[in-house]
Amino acid sequence: MIARKYVKKIAVDNISFSIDEGDFIGFIGPNGAGKTTTIKMLSGIIHPSAGDIKVMGFTPKKLQNSFKKQFAITMGQKNQLWWDIPALDSFHLLKEIYEISDQDFNNILEELIDLLDAKHILNVPLRNLSLGERMKMELIGSLLHSPRVLFLDEPTIGLDAPSRRKIREFLKYINNDKKITIILTSHYLEDIEALCNKIIAINKGRVIYNGALKAIPTDALNYKQVSVSFDNKNAIKTLESYGKCIEETSSSAKFLINKDDLKNFGKEVFTSNNFYDINIEEVPIDDTFENLFRNERS
Repeated sequence: MIARKYVKKIAVDNISFSIDEGDFIGFIGPNGAGKTTTIKMLSGIIHPSAGDIKVMGFTPKKLQNSFKKQFAITMGQKNQLWWDIPALDSFHLLKEIYEISDQDFNNILEELIDLLDAKHILNVPLRNLSLGERMKMELIGSLLHSPRVLFLDEPTIGLDAPSRRKIREFLKYINNDKKITIILTSHYLEDIEALCNKIIAINKGRVIYNGALKAIPTDALNYKQVSVSFDNKNAIKTLESYGKCIEETSSSAKFLINKDDLKNFGKEVFTSNNFYDINIEEVPIDDTFENLFRNERS
């Protein structure tokens, strides 16, 4: 006989916060922290077991049509558009679902495809588009009905740097020009720095930070992760004076380097015959907050 074992996990633990109209919120935390669960509760997809939620004066779990017409949700790992048909066909279906007038639909669609340079892919089946192109289509679909609130769950995940930059420019525009309130989850620190005026950090279902990005000590954001590959393991000892070695194997190592020391670190690598590869990356935002709020996340 096989008996299943169950573990009860609290996904969101008595959190409380408020967001002002027009804010661009960075909602961050490690995998499993409760970010997506919170967004699903805010949008009425799942219901909280206790407590009250108000979004634009509505109770999300009631899923009133008047509420659903005022928000949109886009997830980087889940499509809302239909996979086997062109995005334009999906847009026309959304037009009918949200009861958008012909004039509003044409004007909004024209503006969005122009901003995202997406006219040439409107008639391509979604499955034939690149990841970055699909995300453009998903964002257009989310904004056709002119929502007041936009929930974005990892919209830039897996995208290359140019695609992320294009999406960031677009999101900044609709927040500033259209005054759409945006709640963004992302593991990319550059997304958060470029877009958000406020951060809510969550871990183990609890809010551990709620405030302005500029209030975070600059030193916490002033690092890069640098990976090097080498022929001689002893060579990495020469690099330890520039930063902390956070990961090491028999042929590679990863360092946490202050941006001010990055030039000298690179010079040391390039002038040595022992290193044959170097890769510079942003520090994952989860790691940044892990260090910054370590005492609050026990």
